[in-house]
Amino acid sequence: MKIKLSSVMVDDQGRALKFYTEVLGFVKKEDIPVGEARWLTVVSPEAPDEVELSLEPNSNPVAETYQRALFEQGIPLTAFCVEDIQSEYERLSKMGVVFVSEPTDVGTATVAVFNDTCGNLIQLYQV
Repeated sequence: MKIKLSSVMVDDQGRALKFYTEVLGFVKKEDIPVGEARWLTVVSPEAPDEVELSLEPNSNPVAETYQRALFEQGIPLTAFCVEDIQSEYERLSKMGVVFVSEPTDVGTATVAVFNDTCGNLIQLYQV
């Protein structure tokens, strides 16, 4: 068993695709119309055949409440591993990404958290 697909809830798939590709640097993998929404996934350009990240439309009231509560409590929805957190932090900051925490050594890793503009906090980590 292995993880092949994971999801982040987003309040706007178009804005999410732009942010996750143009800012974070992921690559669009799937973009299939499904009713009013899209089956929309992105992948790491370094591993295009590995794990896909679904940019899942958040139209479920329960999911909206969950997403908002995580955001308000400062809890990241998911985390992405990076090789050099300081350079990634500086690159993204220059692109206008809003960080809620700068790179911080937490003992076993260094972490930073940013706002993905689509209703989520996302953690970067370096081990």
